[in-house]
Amino acid sequence: MIDRLAILGGTGDLSARFLLPALAALRAAGHTGDALRVTGASREDWDTGRYRAWAAERLDRHGGALPAGAGEAVVSALDYRRADVTDPADVAAVVAGEGPVAVYLALPPALFPAAVTALHAAGLPEGSRIVLEKPFGEDLAGARELNRLLAELLPERAVFRVDHFLAMTTVQNVLGSRLANRVLEPLWNSTHIAEVDITWDETLALEGRAGYYDRVGALKDMVQNHLLQLLCLVAMEPPLTLGERDLRDRKVDVLRSVRPLTEHDVVHRTRRARYLPGRIGDRDVPAYAEEEGVDPARGTETFAEVELELDSWRWAGTRFRLRSGKALGADRKEVAVHFRPVPHLPFGPGGKSHGGKSPGGEGHGGEGHGGKGHRGEARPNVLRFELEPEGLALDLTGIGAHAHELVPLSLTARMEPQDLPAYGRLLLDVLNGDPALSIRGDEAEEAWRVLEPVLAAWERGLVPLDEYPAGSQGPPPHWW
Repeated sequence: MIDRLAILGGTGDLSARFLLPALAALRAAGHTGDALRVTGASREDWDTGRYRAWAAERLDRHGGALPAGAGEAVVSALDYRRADVTDPADVAAVVAGEGPVAVYLALPPALFPAAVTALHAAGLPEGSRIVLEKPFGEDLAGARELNRLLAELLPERAVFRVDHFLAMTTVQNVLGSRLANRVLEPLWNSTHIAEVDITWDETLALEGRAGYYDRVGALKDMVQNHLLQLLCLVAMEPPLTLGERDLRDRKVDVLRSVRPLTEHDVVHRTRRARYLPGRIGDRDVPAYAEEEGVDPARGTETFAEVELELDSWRWAGTRFRLRSGKALGADRKEVAVHFRPVPHLPFGPGGKSHGGKSPGGEGHGGEGHGGKGHRGEARPNVLRFELEPEGLALDLTGIGAHAHELVPLSLTARMEPQDLPAYGRLLLDVLNGDPALSIRGDEAEEAWRVLEPVLAAWERGLVPLDEYPAGSQGPPPHWW
């Protein structure tokens, strides 16, 4: 295990909200000890004492129910260096020391190339690793150039492009439920599944993140990485093992199978929008364009939706809808697998045939989050992997109190809390050198390839920037 961690951007929101609590969780669980040293680097004119005081306050705020001793141990392991992360001399001072170091780029994506170039010039001890947050580059060309720079610095196995969604219990349970239960895998194909909705709707608005978000938007912030990773886990062929090669090969296969979107497809199968003033719960939310730090002229979207199809034997004819929005009326974070309806119902006079009716037209958005049908109807089954809070639900139909009367049934399960937060799991993999849950270079490029046509068409204004009131369900659908 590597016992030195350097965080470039050590005073930022990522460090405060996720990395420091993750380190405390690792300490509390006994995964790290006194040998681990952490150096934070940023432009602030601080010393180690001030940095430790700042870190202690952030751990109190974001550390949850972690033991106080674990937080205190992390704080005492911290050092601070004022540094320009694009300057080789400053970076060399940050990573100096005995033995390999893991360097975490907790930075805006636009700084990745300059920071990697500085690391290359500074030099890293043998066995070192580098960690990058999503998005990996800002477009396909940027991702290719970033991969080239990284390849000159370290071998691919030492590069960790992390996506914390992959370390969430329920996300991993998408694979677990598929592959450990014989009842599901025979049905896991387009013959039985009409569509899959991968949704990350949240009531949170901008929450002071304009400096980052206004240059990225919902498509790059959520769809291009997190939601495409969920698509890979839903649609991938069963891997031989969950090792780094097998798992990542199968994910790349899914991305390569995504049917390229034509200009016509982008116009009719994608949506973008941003929120207007509104009320969410007991708080008033200003329009996105009026949030502090936002440049309205950029036309940044806070809602993005993309419909994809896969050209593969297993999934021909199934639709995959990826959606993410901010400042909506309710949190809905789930993968919903919509099965096709039964072809015939022997209830009522002469039976009741449903043919091959897809839930897409009538059902999508109309049956509600719980999937409850009208009494006497058999709604298509829906399997929901609920991501936050973590749970599993299966919507079925059965006979109610009266003979021949169909009623909705729901089987639900709540997942046990994770023993480590998602970032704790990722940091442990970094320190131990296990890249199975990191994004490989070719995978990062394929993810950009999928959405390049969307980015190009949106930039040209071919898809209008719709609007929706904060606290609503988002913009109304317009293609089904």
